[in-house]
Amino acid sequence: MTDQQRFDGLGANGNKLIQTPNLDRLAEQSANFQSAYVQSPVCVPSRGCFFTGRYAHSHKNRVNYTPLDNREVPLQRYLKEMGYDTSCVGKLHLYPPTTEHAKQTGFDLLKLHDGAGSTNPYSDYFQWWKVNDPYSKQGNYRDYISQVEPGKNPFRSVITEEFSETHWTGVEARAHLRQLSQSSKPFFHYVSFWKPHSPYDVPAPWSEMYNDVEFPLPPELSLSDIEKLPLPLQKQILRFEPQYDMDRQKLQWIYRSYYAAISQIDHEVGLLLDELEQLGEAENTIVIFTSDHGDQLLSHGLVGKNVFYEESIHIPLMMRYPNRIQPGARSELIETIDLLPTLFDLIGEPIPQRCQGLSFSPLLRGDRTYKAKQAVFCENVIPEVITSRHNKTYSFHKGKGIAGIRHPDAKMVRTNRWKYNYYPEGYAELYDMKHDPGETRNLIDSRGHRDIKWDMQERLLHWLSTADETDQIAEEWLL
Repeated sequence: MTDQQRFDGLGANGNKLIQTPNLDRLAEQSANFQSAYVQSPVCVPSRGCFFTGRYAHSHKNRVNYTPLDNREVPLQRYLKEMGYDTSCVGKLHLYPPTTEHAKQTGFDLLKLHDGAGSTNPYSDYFQWWKVNDPYSKQGNYRDYISQVEPGKNPFRSVITEEFSETHWTGVEARAHLRQLSQSSKPFFHYVSFWKPHSPYDVPAPWSEMYNDVEFPLPPELSLSDIEKLPLPLQKQILRFEPQYDMDRQKLQWIYRSYYAAISQIDHEVGLLLDELEQLGEAENTIVIFTSDHGDQLLSHGLVGKNVFYEESIHIPLMMRYPNRIQPGARSELIETIDLLPTLFDLIGEPIPQRCQGLSFSPLLRGDRTYKAKQAVFCENVIPEVITSRHNKTYSFHKGKGIAGIRHPDAKMVRTNRWKYNYYPEGYAELYDMKHDPGETRNLIDSRGHRDIKWDMQERLLHWLSTADETDQIAEEWLL
């Protein structure tokens, strides 16, 4: 898994400028999903959906750095109870971010690195870096070079590649894989890279990989453009230090660094796949590559995520299982909560009753009777993006809301053609994804689209009414 990688951040998904040869090779051998969507555009809630197979409002892990409800059973615990060895390297992003807590969730082998400065005391990478990199005596591993030559990347990291978090994650992942392969037990190996998440520090030589490439940038927005958006979106885009009017040359270097970080990850993924092959485990191992959400990269005036635009919620997802999964592109709508039940189907285990996702294993086998989902759903708690422990202006007050927004919980439903975003207090968006894939024309007030709006609202209501049925309705009633 990567962090904050958009669907189009791969050559295999149509990007003609990025260099991802190893992931492109994996895509050719995999079911490569073209319409996979996260259920929350935020790291921790999204990962909670991946691990539990349940929607964010159900597992209740709604914002970053909050604990998962202890009644929830994550994937690694299920597998551990089934007799699997379980391993995690990199960004687990559970709270608290400690080894002890990670073991309680079901992991046996652990090397953690959540990447945020506040989590450094719990990071195995950070402790390793302090001991091994001479630069640690004078600075931080996220420092940029101070003197930038003309035409060179201003986001080049001071530390060298051998001490970078991406390289460390790759090295430790291969070491864990070798250890797991020595056991007679089946294994679950979760490898999670911090990048291409901001900040945009990238070590040489990757930092210079795209120096001469001009990436297409999103259209510029003015303040008046932003003020036409629903109020919750305005609050997100204009929070703290707005970046909608960022210098375009700086933005170009951000794009170059973002794609450079992906190319470095691609290199490490290639080495990990080679290791799997050399250990003789490739033919009997399910390989999944995905990301927890995307990055706006200043599309719609926003850097980061937290919104329902495609850049934030549309992710890469590929699955390889030789002789069992048919390779090829798949266009069907997929939710990330569907991954857990699909895996259980593939390994011949019963799907947990509380899991809300639906297995798409028949699609992987080429079963023509498979009925694809007609819609996918996403949700986000707005205080995640407009509050801070140190910002009293945006404090949430029960019964009054926050910064002019009475209720913080936003919902989205997307079909193949339409996307409807609901914000309480009368704010909403409706986009025709066929004729307006850039989501620039909000049709919510169009008289010609009233029936579409009602249909999408009904889909959203039906989802909210039925998603938690296994939590609230007993299998048998004793009368």
